[in-house]
Amino acid sequence: MPTPKKKTSRSKRNMRRSHDFLTAPGVQSCPNCGALSKPHNVCISCGQYKGREVVTAQA
Repeated sequence: MPTPKKKTSRSKRNMRRSHDFLTAPGVQSCPNCGALSKPHNVCISCGQYKGREVVTAQA
């Protein structure tokens, strides 16, 4: 395996790691029941999508 010629500086190492982080998932409140759900998905609590019932609600 080839070995590096010079030590990687703290600045270069941290610049490389600048994108290695977790982002919070996007959530929005349901206009019908107010529960948090992922955007562009059926609401888990009430089963509605875009104002109409798509799936029967879980009891």
